[in-house]
Amino acid sequence: MREEHLSIREVMRKFEINDHGIIERWERIYLEEGPEGLAVERRGRKSSSRPVKLSKAVEEDLIAENQRLRAEIDYLKNLQALVLEEERRQHRKRR
Repeated sequence: MREEHLSIREVMRKFEINDHGIIERWERIYLEEGPEGLAVERRGRKSSSRPVKLSKAVEEDLIAENQRLRAEIDYLKNLQALVLEEERRQHRKRR
């Protein structure tokens, strides 16, 4: 593109590429990293670095909160079962 002063559309036609985004991406990589940047394979998602190591206190807080939330869910499930059972009993009495 640079040497022959071609537009993106002209490059698309010349190399039979239907997506101008690809050419724009290659141009951006070339401008930011030079020709070496185009040699790097860039497939898929970028891999994230190692997970952030939480402090012991934060990790303990999260574990405690998780346990509390699990207990709350169990409580609510039991409460719901009791309410449904009571509603069934009331419904049977009315008949």
